[in-house]
Amino acid sequence: MKLITHNMLTSKAIKNVKEGFPLRIQADEVRNVDIEFDREFISRMIPKLDWNALIFAAQCVGHQEDLPETLPEGYDNDDELLKKLHHILLEVEVINGCLECPETHRKFPISNGIPNMLLNEDEV
Repeated sequence: MKLITHNMLTSKAIKNVKEGFPLRIQADEVRNVDIEFDREFISRMIPKLDWNALIFAAQCVGHQEDLPETLPEGYDNDDELLKKLHHILLEVEVINGCLECPETHRKFPISNGIPNMLLNEDEV
């Protein structure tokens, strides 16, 4: 699971969960995969991200890599920052582990890079 995917996942569908975001990552196996840097893609994705959730996810997997606490103005002209974000969002992959709901502490397994967010009948 790439961290760009994590930024869009929530456990809000669980009964009595108000927000369910961000999910805590408990990574048993993390892999770095080389992907060609696409400056335009990263620049266009950044405004769609929840910055605090990205920082949290990067901390969970040990890849905060000097990211600023807040997204700086003019980030789209900062190649160094864009390359760091490219690495964290697209090249860091959680292979095995779990995601944990911040409200219910329900754990969702990640297996072979795929998070299983299916709920049981009694959770809906």
